Amino acid sequence: MPAGEIRVAINSDQDIVSARQKGRALASELGFGSVDATLIATTISELARNILAYAKRGEIILRTINGPNRTGIEIVASDEGPGISDIRQVLRDGFSTSGGLGLGLPGVKRLTDEFEITSQVGRGTKVTAKKWKR
Repeated sequence: MPAGEIRVAINSDQDIVSARQKGRALASELGFGSVDATLIATTISELARNILAYAKRGEIILRTINGPNRTGIEIVASDEGPGISDIRQVLRDGFSTSGGLGLGLPGVKRLTDEFEITSQVGRGTKVTAKKWKR
């Protein structure tokens, strides 16, 4: 895989599979263990599913990141969908506007080491999650 970043357009379920595979491959290439590689793939799935469910299309960007004495993966999910009016509410376990279990964003926050979400109603949402190699 090329250094820098990997971009995957999310327009269908097949794109979710592709993004997961690319994330797992990058994790493996960076020396993440199988458990963390699975957590990374799950994070990508959750974020990509949210893009399809709420915005219909968007993008997942995977980047290798380096910190003091550590390496990680940054996952950025962005869309130009309806946006989120109350970010605190969507980060509560059990909250769902789609009739789902409400585990998506709170789950992503738990699966990753760093998590940030920005959203503007009518403009879209951007979620950035980082997982550091242990």
